[in-house]
Amino acid sequence: MSSNAVPALGRREFTRWFWRQLTSMRTALFLLLLLAIAAVPGSLVPQRGVDARAVEAYFLEHPKSAPTLDKLGFFNVYTSPWFSAVYLLLMVSLIGCIVPRSFVYLRALRARPPKAPRNFSRLPASASFETSASVDEVITAGRRAIGRARVDVVDGELSAERGFLREAGNLVFHISVVVVLVGVAVGTLFGYRGSAIVTEGQGFANSLTQYDEFGSGSLFKADQLPPFSLKLDKFTAKFQALGSQQAGAPRLFRAQGTYTPKPGADARTFDITVNHPLEIGSTSVFLVGQGYAPVIKVTDANGDVVFNEAVPFLPNDPSYTSTGVVKVPDAEPEQLGFQGFFLPTAATGSDGASISVYPAAANPLLGLFVWHGDLGLDKGTPQSVYILDKSKMKQYKDGDKSYRVSLQAGQSQKLPNGGTIEFAGLRQFARFQISSSPGVKVPLIGIIAGLAGLVTSLTIKPRRTWIRARREGSRTVVDVAVLDRVPRDDLPADLDAFLERFRELLGETEEKHT
Repeated sequence: MSSNAVPALGRREFTRWFWRQLTSMRTALFLLLLLAIAAVPGSLVPQRGVDARAVEAYFLEHPKSAPTLDKLGFFNVYTSPWFSAVYLLLMVSLIGCIVPRSFVYLRALRARPPKAPRNFSRLPASASFETSASVDEVITAGRRAIGRARVDVVDGELSAERGFLREAGNLVFHISVVVVLVGVAVGTLFGYRGSAIVTEGQGFANSLTQYDEFGSGSLFKADQLPPFSLKLDKFTAKFQALGSQQAGAPRLFRAQGTYTPKPGADARTFDITVNHPLEIGSTSVFLVGQGYAPVIKVTDANGDVVFNEAVPFLPNDPSYTSTGVVKVPDAEPEQLGFQGFFLPTAATGSDGASISVYPAAANPLLGLFVWHGDLGLDKGTPQSVYILDKSKMKQYKDGDKSYRVSLQAGQSQKLPNGGTIEFAGLRQFARFQISSSPGVKVPLIGIIAGLAGLVTSLTIKPRRTWIRARREGSRTVVDVAVLDRVPRDDLPADLDAFLERFRELLGETEEKHT
């Protein structure tokens, strides 16, 4: 074995080396950058916890890549193991940086200013002058000229240091990052978010079965859901009028109704608009979407009304061309299923197809295709209300073409099985996002504190000043030097201003410094 070979690190030495690398500021900055990069897929790919229907649509549009992305956790980025690992490492790294620096800072606060160096001329900015004032008068004037700073005087030498708030600002900034990370983590682990579509005249109770989509943190339990309920009485949607430059642009979305904070409590009114949610305790109810719910009435071959409900059709474009599904399990002799579209303001396109030209319901048209057979509901397996299972159903035909129902408001049409379908009315629906994030104000406080700390660290100058006075005959020679702990170009100019103020306090204005 060569005598120059470096001995291998033991377990203890390696652990110490790894800890130092992890808790270095360079590693913390790298992990912060890595966390920002890891969050990018969350903004490019739909997330299950935010919009599960968008994830389903992504699987349909990208059948090859979607399964691979799903295995990598791209549809649950913020709860994936790799994102959580970076998140935790960043917190450990920051805490490991902050704690030692805090002790160093506390020791610096209690320490005396450093002694004056022997040769002031070696410092970036220095000067000297003579005065008739005594050494004590020079030191007293020097104290006043320096202002607020920690000062130490020994044998005619004054040492002063100021700017300790700069390091305090740095520490506050880094602590605020930890506060933000902890606040976000707590909100994610203990919070929940879901969405539900509520049609005019209908209600919503805050239970899992009422949600269309629901996601929660790993430490949240379903029995923690606040037991409130609400009823949507009226929904108002206004758009820019046809003929104007921004025709169809949204102008107002407003949901009005009543809610009950808990069973047995008195009902209260609510008025929700975009960015003005309903607050019920720690839960917020946001208005995030709206659409139309045609009232569809179906009569079977026996003449019995087997369906008479408002069915939400989900909008697909800015003109609110919407798609939806109607399931009629009580129809006789066979169950019926309808799938099609709704156009708020129907018009004929250049290719002869019906299109919607305006999002408001100026000329509503309902178009449906009809299936008959087994809807698959009797098995007890949950189904999406927006998807029609056609595996055990057949489509009605009109010759070689598919049989199509085309109805305007108030119209009805006979069905091939002998029944009828009627477009009985039109209502609107609101899509609410119900969410709760404990400690939601903690990240905000952390951000504000971080900005204050950053501004403080960028504006305060940590400076050391030395004044040496010695008597030579009838005159006192004064040497002055200043040193910034953070290099700045304005140091000589600051020294000139300090000397002018210093000499004024001594009662001298003549420039004699060198």
